[in-house]
Amino acid sequence: MSLILHYHPLSSFCWKALVALYENGAPFTPNMVNLGDPAERAALLALWPIGRFPVLRDEMRGETVPESSIVIEYLDRHYPGTVRLIPDDPELALQTRLRDRFLDLYVHLPLQKIVGDRLRPADSKDPRGVAEARAQLRTSYAILDQQLAHGGWMMGEQVSLADCAAAPALFYGNKVEPIREGHPHLAAYLERLKERPSFARVLKEAEPYFGMFPKGD
Repeated sequence: MSLILHYHPLSSFCWKALVALYENGAPFTPNMVNLGDPAERAALLALWPIGRFPVLRDEMRGETVPESSIVIEYLDRHYPGTVRLIPDDPELALQTRLRDRFLDLYVHLPLQKIVGDRLRPADSKDPRGVAEARAQLRTSYAILDQQLAHGGWMMGEQVSLADCAAAPALFYGNKVEPIREGHPHLAAYLERLKERPSFARVLKEAEPYFGMFPKGD
């Protein structure tokens, strides 16, 4: 196959790309990367010197595409499926990209701060940073709850880039800073995401690795 996705099945940003690929329907070869293996790490670094995934390699076009949002944009442009993840309307496309950035910066990154702190040795924990990350998540949940009062998907009736970003961010966010009863629209939206075939498939494939997720105190 022309497309190869270099990924890890527990990586939240990899989930974002996988949801898009399953929504899009483009055939691809998944290549799970074990960063603990020197050879596999070296191969990833040869593709993308930053050494983070996901990285999409398009052999037919000779392109290497890093970063989950850009992977999704690339698919939508060069391998469009029955579901267009970036709206054709320029204004709606701009709002979709804004929602994507909001989810990555103000949900995804704070939750990763909390998870990362769980992996730190006891003498190098960052309780202040974790508290700030939790506060950011609660603020973001409140904003998203208001935006989702209409029901449906993140941008309305059609699944989009914003939903691909929301699925892993909210799934993992809910594990480290639960979505409380005060955010019923957001909680209901997360349940809809988990039932969506594309995300349900991602979750099913990740199940064997869930034991690796660092538990809280």
